[in-house]
Amino acid sequence: MTTASMQRQFRTEYGAHRAAEGRAMDRESLLQMPYLTTGPFARQWAIRACTFDAFVRRVMTPMAQEVGRPLRLLDLGAGNGWLSWRASLAGHHAVAVDLRDDTVDGLGAGQVYLDHLLAPFGRIVGSFESVPLAHDSVDVVVFNASLHYALDLGAALREAHRMTRAGGRIVILDSPFYVRDADGERMLAEKRRDAPVRFGDRAEALMALPFIEYLTRERLNTASMSLGLAWRRHRVRYPLWYELRRPIARLRGMRPPSRFDVWEAVVA
Repeated sequence: MTTASMQRQFRTEYGAHRAAEGRAMDRESLLQMPYLTTGPFARQWAIRACTFDAFVRRVMTPMAQEVGRPLRLLDLGAGNGWLSWRASLAGHHAVAVDLRDDTVDGLGAGQVYLDHLLAPFGRIVGSFESVPLAHDSVDVVVFNASLHYALDLGAALREAHRMTRAGGRIVILDSPFYVRDADGERMLAEKRRDAPVRFGDRAEALMALPFIEYLTRERLNTASMSLGLAWRRHRVRYPLWYELRRPIARLRGMRPPSRFDVWEAVVA
């Protein structure tokens, strides 16, 4: 089976899996994102909201002040487009890219956002490793909880670099970072072991593609070396239960958990 056919199968099966998890949201919940405070995924979104707020405070707002105009923002792995929605509300120009266009939590679900904007953001169905936008055409490229789904980390970063103007930013949000590759590999082994229980009959399709799955600073630096990118981590202050995961794991002799945070690089 070719990579393209595996991607098509993944897109279909992942949408069905997300639907089975209850990821589809009503209109009011979509308009609240990422600040959901109720429902089965409220705790997850509390983390995502912290990351987004840090991105706005540390990257988006200072950049807008620096250039003195609305930003051109590319939202890669956009899901339903909630980040593009928030950027558009702030007056910026966004384009959302995602492999899925279903109405569960793919781009199709984002029609709610477009109905509430005078200047709707753009939507492109496709891979963030090949985006039909011009060179140097955006100010900020955001990998929105998505870079760990890259099949080729170097290719994904090269494409982001190609589209970002000099002085612009490439930003990584909500992808799992580990201190050591060994910890990331242990996580991946656990995921493979638990896939039949977690995904049921969809396990084979959902585990077939060789996603990179996780990042380390060394992995990121190695993949970025030819692009001249120097990465800066903005540490995010997450809820106490999140921050306590690492010391608790150490006390219990468990694998160290990942962290998210905001990672930023300036394009020369």
